[in-house]
Amino acid sequence: MASFMDKITRFLRSPQGQKLQTKARQMAQDPRRRAQAEQLLRKFRKR
Repeated sequence: MASFMDKITRFLRSPQGQKLQTKARQMAQDPRRRAQAEQLLRKFRKR
């Protein structure tokens, strides 16, 4: 049985995974999205 990380790795190497990675990179470059992500991380770190 493949481990969870193996499944993730296979998905990220697939065409669908590549599209998702590209979209995530583009979203990460958007200043508004980056601020939202940082705010969310701060919220979880307080716990």
